[in-house]
Amino acid sequence: MRLFRLALLSLFTVALAACAGNDGPTSPADDSLVSRGGLGLAAAVQAHQEDLMSIPGVVGVGQGETAAGRPAIVVLARDGGVRGVPAAYGAVPIRVIVTGEIHALPQGPPCPPKCGGGGGGGGVDPTARFDRPVPIGVSTGHPDITAGTIGARARRGTTVYALSNNHVYADANQASIGDVVLQPGAFDGGSAPDDAIGNLADFEPIVFSTSANNRIDAAIAVSSTSQLGNATPSNGYGTPRTTTATVNVNDRVMKYGRTTGQTKGRVLATNTTVNVNYGSPGVARFVGQIVIGGGGFSQGGDSGSLIVLERGSGARRPVGLLFAGSSTSTIANPIDFVLDALNVTIDGE
Repeated sequence: MRLFRLALLSLFTVALAACAGNDGPTSPADDSLVSRGGLGLAAAVQAHQEDLMSIPGVVGVGQGETAAGRPAIVVLARDGGVRGVPAAYGAVPIRVIVTGEIHALPQGPPCPPKCGGGGGGGGVDPTARFDRPVPIGVSTGHPDITAGTIGARARRGTTVYALSNNHVYADANQASIGDVVLQPGAFDGGSAPDDAIGNLADFEPIVFSTSANNRIDAAIAVSSTSQLGNATPSNGYGTPRTTTATVNVNDRVMKYGRTTGQTKGRVLATNTTVNVNYGSPGVARFVGQIVIGGGGFSQGGDSGSLIVLERGSGARRPVGLLFAGSSTSTIANPIDFVLDALNVTIDGE
């Protein structure tokens, strides 16, 4: 396996060197070979991912860019004292980003007067109980968890579902199909039966292991259009699009969540393998994930939020389902992984 990795890197390095030197931003010719998400960079990440993840203090490895905009392997580090990460593999630079430990993001503090530093506000408190049908982006959860966020209204044929995380609706694998889900979540005062908006219908089990290949932390609860709407509260971005999109590094994205309201961020890395700490259930490794920068993008309780593109012709197209993060970064499942696994579509416009 080691010989295979070395051979793969050698082929990649020769091809890259034919297009550019080792310093400075990439040229258009480089981008055709090692673009954001390009095949060359993906091959380099695959070849060295396990070696990098084995370094103490490394919590994630993905595809991104250097500060100068050059395609690079991105290493997520628990702290600034991580040792043993090389500066590059051949012509492929490595960028280390200190994220701290990555945690699943259940309940956080109550919503401040202006949620999201101005992204929320407007007299709307996402932790409150809402008249039915409830908007997306607000407090929800299984009765045995604290509180998370309704990501979106989803459909399978004529059946309507509330979409969120496994750890929000299925209590990190501990719930049973048919269990009630609430709005608001229990931490925010919700209780059954008065605050029920549906029942757990399906979830993808999480494998708690640092050698696992989890792709999603997601669940759906069967609901109805009389119980659940498909737009954010009035101070949010509105209704997500039904058609999804694939993100690239540096794409601008936004979300509306239970704790921080509407916030905006930028994609730091894609195709990322990351270890996520769930507390007592343990640590679970996820593959193919999206990393979003900005310490204010999410906090505890925003788990389950739908992440959409912020601007341009693709604005409001769903790209990810928020489930984990740290004080500086947010981790999301690519939305197509989620929808394919649960066999649903976003019920948007």
